[in-house]
Amino acid sequence: MRELERKVAIVTGGGSGIGRAIALRFARAGARVAVVDVVEPAAQQTVREIAACGAGDGEEAAAAVPCDVSRQADVGRAFQAVVGRFAGLDILVNSAGIAHVGNLEQTSEQDFDRLYAVNVKGVYNCMQAAVPAMKPRAGGGVILNIASVASSVGIPDRFAYSMTKGAVLTMTYSVARDYVAEKIRCNCIAPGRVHTPFVDGFLAKSYPGREREMFEQLSRTQPIGRMGRPEEIAELALFLCSDAASFITGCNYAIDGGFVTLKM
Repeated sequence: MRELERKVAIVTGGGSGIGRAIALRFARAGARVAVVDVVEPAAQQTVREIAACGAGDGEEAAAAVPCDVSRQADVGRAFQAVVGRFAGLDILVNSAGIAHVGNLEQTSEQDFDRLYAVNVKGVYNCMQAAVPAMKPRAGGGVILNIASVASSVGIPDRFAYSMTKGAVLTMTYSVARDYVAEKIRCNCIAPGRVHTPFVDGFLAKSYPGREREMFEQLSRTQPIGRMGRPEEIAELALFLCSDAASFITGCNYAIDGGFVTLKM
């Protein structure tokens, strides 16, 4: 099925992890995808993978767009370039984000500011750039933010990260309410632990020689008994950004292997 045929989508953080999986899935569904990432080679690699899977229409299928989402001027230039190249914008997925492990006392001011700049201000910058481009579209537009189970429940040693993801959740509700009359839908996804390169890097740094043991331990924190896969998050993202979800806005969707509801 081509659920996003000829739709124009921006996916931030599209160079790796969940963002990469979403960009690939959207391209296979017919979207023209702008892969936005602060690491340009990673964005270019995702674009090459899109071309390799035969999605889209050759060079029009995807574009790599280097951008630091924490810098408003950078975001403005990037989004203008995408709108100019693809003649509009229908979908924004805010997947760019960074993590931090630590409680209140272990979180420095620099840590706090760094996470706020990317995870909160970055989402704000991108939504502020996207909405004016979506408002003239006959069908409006769709914004999907990647939040977290940490948006709504306490997670040990995730003080700054939880702060940012709580903000993502409430920004989602606010934008959904303010722009419903403009036919712009805004929802968010709240993943549990997903097996991404961040997880592998964290284990290698924190538990050298015990990576497999700790991977299994972390996997068991989800009642379903394993971590999620980026591709599973991408399938939910596809649904929420497609016309099949046209009656859904202002919602937060947990995709967490039962973490929130079955462990409380």
